[in-house]
Amino acid sequence: MPGIDECLLHAMTVPGARGAALVDWTSGLALGVIGDSPVGDHETTAAETAELARAAAEYESFARPGAGDEELREEGPGGGELPKGPPVEDVIVTTRSGYHVLRFVETTFDSSVFLHLWLDRSTGNLALARIRLRDLAERLVLG
Repeated sequence: MPGIDECLLHAMTVPGARGAALVDWTSGLALGVIGDSPVGDHETTAAETAELARAAAEYESFARPGAGDEELREEGPGGGELPKGPPVEDVIVTTRSGYHVLRFVETTFDSSVFLHLWLDRSTGNLALARIRLRDLAERLVLG
């Protein structure tokens, strides 16, 4: 089970990886970073990607379970059903020069962290990045 530094090192082995970070979307703080930042400053990138992650995780249009998600539900505090795990699995932003993949990490506490991987568009493999980040997010040990 990798910690933050080892997890980010593994993320950088994805073809086309330019930079990676583990970010708390509640505070916008980077818990760990590696490689380059799209704007030259990891803290700015962390704060900006946290805004995007927070919107995806909190807006009902994205976070509300859809039809057919019954097997992904668990009983909530008031007896109602809640989805298991983070409300959103990942967010992908495509720019002219790259891809930004934000993968939410389920934790034993508040599940407010995500992995951010920045890929070069010409050499990156988006499908592989999603698979690797899913695996890393499941194995990541925080605490």
